[in-house]
Order: sequence, then structure tokens, then C-alpha cells
Amino acid sequence: MDNKFVKLVDTTYDFLSSLNDDRLKPFLTDWPSTNTPVRSVAPIRLPVLTYMDQAVKTASAKTEGIVYLLASMADRIAWGQTYSEDDIGAAFLERYGWTAFIGLRGPIPSERMACGILMLGPRIEYPRHRHEAEEVYIPLTGQTLWCQGDQDWSFQELGFPIYHAPWVPHAMKTGASPLLALYLWRAGDLTQKSLIDSQPG
Repeated sequence: MDNKFVKLVDTTYDFLSSLNDDRLKPFLTDWPSTNTPVRSVAPIRLPVLTYMDQAVKTASAKTEGIVYLLASMADRIAWGQTYSEDDIGAAFLERYGWTAFIGLRGPIPSERMACGILMLGPRIEYPRHRHEAEEVYIPLTGQTLWCQGDQDWSFQELGFPIYHAPWVPHAMKTGASPLLALYLWRAGDLTQKSLIDSQPG
């Protein structure tokens, strides 16, 4: 495995551990070793990567270690999209993508959890959606609005974990800056296509 990728995964683990958040403990317990055999995953580039340089500029001192590593290898890893144009519209797909580090699709195999990065371009809404797996997001860049359940939209601090229980609807909305966010999935279907509750506004 690429040494830089191993460093990214290990840096992510150290970052999550440093947050001392009880909600992260089950994910960290299930975290696989980077010494295990890995899958070969061919690089895939998506249009949203054109916003990477802009995203890097909005990282905080707390999150820049992961962000800089990711940006330095963004063209050499596989980026994917869960939805089709019929699901969510072409405009959204131009500013959306994710890459998996760990899980059923990532280079580091795990049947218990998934971890990777979500990327959203500027001025886009990821509409209300829900899924079986419990989830934690940790925003690394930008100034993004988040909501879940019946709550109002609110900004979340960079590096602050945002927990979504299974099947709780949630949404995100970026402003002038792109979003890079760590995601963690556990205790459910790790490859499930989320159910969209509404189209982007």
C-alpha cells in the first residue's frame, strides 16, 4: 500500500482518538490494522475535485493534517458517487463525491465499519436522507449548515463530531466554501444507498 495512504489512515485514527468523544469509541474499537492485506482500487476522478484547492484553504489548525494529506493524493485514489442523475439531479452530482478508506469498498477491508471522506462543492444542498447505519460526520473544511430530524439548520465547528442515529433524516448545505468531512458508518448495511426524503432546494 502507498505509504502516504497508510499515513492518512493512521493520522485519521489519531485525530479521532484525540477528540475523546464517547460516540467514537465503537468505531475506534472496530478500526482495522493498516498492516492487513489491502484491496487494489483503481483511481477515479470526479468533477467535485476541481474544488479541492479551495477546500484546503478553509481547513483549521485542528483539521489541516488530514486535509493536506488527502489533497496531496486526491488524484491517486478512487472517488465514487452513490446516486444517479435520476435520484438527485445532474447539478448535485457535479459537486458531490466520496472516497472510502475502510469498509466493504475501501482499500482497507472491514465488515464492521466504514470510514472515508465526503466532499461537497460550494453552494450545494445534500437533501434530507437516511440510512440504516449509525453515522458520524466530522467537518474538516468550509462553513457548512447541518440539520437532522426536526432541528433547524445550524453551523458546526470544524473538527466537531456530528452523530446521526440509524434512520434519522439529516441534510447538509454548503456556503461559499467546499466541504470535506470525515464520515464513519457502523452497525448497518455499509454499502446501502441512502433514502432521499426530498430533492435539493
